[in-house]
Amino acid sequence: MSIKVAVVGATGRMGKLALELIDAAQDLQLHAALDSKSELSDVLGADVIFEVTRLEVSEKVADFAIANDMKLVIGTSGWSAAKLAELRTKAAAKSKSGVLVIPNFSIGSMLASSFAAQAGKFFDSIEIVEAHHAGKVDSPSGTAVRTAEMIADARQGMTQPLIPGVGQEARGEVVAGIPIHSIRLAGVSAKQDVVFGGESEVLTISHEVSSIRSYVHGILLSIRTAANSSGLIVGLQSVVDANTKN
Repeated sequence: MSIKVAVVGATGRMGKLALELIDAAQDLQLHAALDSKSELSDVLGADVIFEVTRLEVSEKVADFAIANDMKLVIGTSGWSAAKLAELRTKAAAKSKSGVLVIPNFSIGSMLASSFAAQAGKFFDSIEIVEAHHAGKVDSPSGTAVRTAEMIADARQGMTQPLIPGVGQEARGEVVAGIPIHSIRLAGVSAKQDVVFGGESEVLTISHEVSSIRSYVHGILLSIRTAANSSGLIVGLQSVVDANTKN
């Protein structure tokens, strides 16, 4: 039986990729393709909503999906820890709904963020530099924010020294105690470097994609997982772990 998918943000880069993948997959079927002029009610009847828009739209889609006991995959950036906490509470109140928030659908990015969290236990000086294509409207990226939060979680109970230069605009936006520097540049698809400074050494964990094709596996896995999900699931690692256990 095919999973009926409604794509919200169907005219964007990621939305177009999702449409292509749904068309090619034997177990997926396109239910609706929504753009900025579409009515959100068009998603009703879908098994899974795949949403890649902007944060203000994403929040409305999430509220609609939960209110209507629907399954949702969010690929939009900007969902902070505070917003995710609110979303978790809303999803928990509706047992039939299920929400997956995936800051990055790349397997390589998932691994790089995991490695960074491990390395964060051994270094006190940490900064993130992320670069994306010129058309990306938000900064810092959702992946960079999620990476910073994962590092902070891994360092719980450890001393987090005050970052020298906090308050200086050139030092970037501080997220979970870690400065993030954002670059929006023609010729770039997506790149992130997490730089760790130690005693006479520097460790850099770097990940770069050359096209959105790197997100194919993560998108398909997330949609298929969402069809039978409940509550809130955050991050591709959680999706991979859920499928590994099954």
